[in-house]
Amino acid sequence: MKAKSSRGLPESNAVNITDGLDGLAACTSTIAFAVMAVTMRHLDWSLSVFAAALAGATTGFLPYNRHVARCFMGDTGSLALGGALGIVGSLSGSFVTLAVASAVFAAEALSVLLQVFWFRYTKAQTGQGRRLFRMAPLHHHFELLGWHETKVTGRLIASAGLAGVVACLLARPFP
Repeated sequence: MKAKSSRGLPESNAVNITDGLDGLAACTSTIAFAVMAVTMRHLDWSLSVFAAALAGATTGFLPYNRHVARCFMGDTGSLALGGALGIVGSLSGSFVTLAVASAVFAAEALSVLLQVFWFRYTKAQTGQGRRLFRMAPLHHHFELLGWHETKVTGRLIASAGLAGVVACLLARPFP
């Protein structure tokens, strides 16, 4: 039970880290929930319906959260969505599907971990910390490279969509 319940916390934090650009966390969450709903429909109908409902809810939120956002999700929404996504994956036992469908969330969280680790490591070695990225999380690094916010968001959403397709293909065969 401990392994199942521990998946919600890192997923929750990863979605929270991703929530930094207009529409990014909402759209990538929609994709991840839709993937979980489709791939779990034969495993656990109630969890599939719950995931589909959350995919629908985040889809309904997108018109207000896309660029230029009129309404922000904030920590309350992103932590709740990430926790729900982690718990859905844990309760269904679909860890591989969840991991692949959450590739954008993982990349964002990993960029923060790598940035902190590298800064502390180089500070201990040379006395002055160096950065791996211009800024963490990854979406801010791309912005500082000169990409417009909508370009960064679009590319990460496309990546989430591709990860969702791969997750569906890797999931148990479904008719």
